[in-house]
Amino acid sequence: MKSIFLKGIKSKSLLLASLLLIFISSSANAQFSWGKAISSAKKVANAITLSDDDIRAYVAEYVAYSDKQNKIAPDNSPYTIRLKKLTEGIDDLNGLPLNFKVYVTDDVNAFACADGSIRVYTGLMDLMSDDEVLGVIGHEIGHVAHADTKNAFKNALLTSALLDGVGAVSSTARVLTDSQLGALGETLVNSKFSQKQESNADDYGYDFLKSKGKNPWAMAMAFSKLKELESGAKASALQKMFSSHPSTDKRIKHIVDKCKKDKIAAPEGCNIQ
Repeated sequence: MKSIFLKGIKSKSLLLASLLLIFISSSANAQFSWGKAISSAKKVANAITLSDDDIRAYVAEYVAYSDKQNKIAPDNSPYTIRLKKLTEGIDDLNGLPLNFKVYVTDDVNAFACADGSIRVYTGLMDLMSDDEVLGVIGHEIGHVAHADTKNAFKNALLTSALLDGVGAVSSTARVLTDSQLGALGETLVNSKFSQKQESNADDYGYDFLKSKGKNPWAMAMAFSKLKELESGAKASALQKMFSSHPSTDKRIKHIVDKCKKDKIAAPEGCNIQ
């Protein structure tokens, strides 16, 4: 996913002027409207200059919307009980509180958001062992730790479909309509992290498993299972993510090489060489 942040612009007034020039250039062959240009530029400027707290507020709003759109496993569900056991003691990330829920769906997926919300799908939990699920969770937390999810969300806010929902930077302006939240979700699902971001998240997941006393071979085993599904009809956002940059084979080899370098033996039943 290509970054659309403008770099090196120090003042908001200079940023606004630059955006106006871009708008004028793109409108050279159309009827030009100063009011529309200024309004659009201000919306982009507001989105670009959002603070981390503002981003988390928008993310929390999106997560609440997502939770309403999906069926959440109740507290007495075997899936919820299993996830709570897996994530026991994983309460925060550098002071950011983490919260976990299970979405009841056959899709094989999981995601984490910049506000510390982590959602795991029952389809993923059905496919994977406890350590493999925990490895995927560690990978997703890695994207939060490296600010990948925050930047992806900010990029999504900069799309034209959502700019109208970004007002002046204040606590009273953090309100998006359902249609904007739906468009935001679609943008996030279709976005992709870079090869470097994915590799860094893989390494984070590897270290995350080690820190929990788990065998990091589980990362490679999770990748292997996702690879088997890549050509199937149920290729989900997570499968696409794991099969794009870099290739799944390279990611498996990278984790296996790290395990061998650390002299960590593969668990019983692992067929990965």
